[in-house]
Amino acid sequence: MKIVIIGVGLIGGSFAKDVKKLHPEAEIIGVDKSDVHLNEALELQIIDRKGDYTDLETADMVYVGIPVNVLVTELPKILDASGDETVVMDAGSTKRLICEQVSDHPKRRNFMACHPIAGTEFSGPAAAFEGLYTGKTMIICEVEKTAFKLQEKALAIFQDIGMRIRYMNPEAHDKHIAYVSHLSHISSFMLGKTVIEKEKNERDIFDMAGSGFESTVRLAKSSPDMWTPIFEQNKDNVVETLEEYIQNLTTFKQLILDNDFENVHLEMSNTNKIKQILKGIPLTKK
Repeated sequence: MKIVIIGVGLIGGSFAKDVKKLHPEAEIIGVDKSDVHLNEALELQIIDRKGDYTDLETADMVYVGIPVNVLVTELPKILDASGDETVVMDAGSTKRLICEQVSDHPKRRNFMACHPIAGTEFSGPAAAFEGLYTGKTMIICEVEKTAFKLQEKALAIFQDIGMRIRYMNPEAHDKHIAYVSHLSHISSFMLGKTVIEKEKNERDIFDMAGSGFESTVRLAKSSPDMWTPIFEQNKDNVVETLEEYIQNLTTFKQLILDNDFENVHLEMSNTNKIKQILKGIPLTKK
């Protein structure tokens, strides 16, 4: 089995590690604009060798883990270079624009639009690790546009590494992911910004920061190079979620100003239900 990883950072590198564990005989070839990343991936034995787009024609599988703004321009070129029996999968956090970009491509049948709901706040080859994908969900969009035998090839790998499969159309994906991923990253970045600005005058503030702050601001360590294009491509949905979030913050602030702590408690109590939802426990209707 010959697998090309385009973008050998956290996402691509972790996929390579999981596949190599399952298929030790597989040849993993790395393609990346950064030679430093490629050398590091070789050193860490994430890839077997460096490659380029000429390797795509004979690849069984191509996994693309690059920023979405680069992806929209590179994906048509990747498909151009891919062989008839090659399945190309992306890992982009937006789907509508990416799917539109290749909707009329002659090799659209070779492409499977994917988004693994997996990751950490770290980036680069050193951040990659085995098991990142285990137990996580792989969102697949427009699966009917991928050739059936190529679908089977990709799905087999995802299932072998322990992923759950969920199908969605690109528009629904981008709307829902704005709430559960994109908004949380913005919140984390802006909380970090607020504290950094305050810290200029109060040096002791970080000495008081506990685990709650650390977990809430964790995502602020994520790569701006990756997240800025995501916010740009999903602008309308991101703005909609921000407007709702800001309204909730404004309402909560007003309750405090009004000394209405009974409703402050009620707001937090109602939101505690998120614990059940995240555990997959359905909310009982009264």
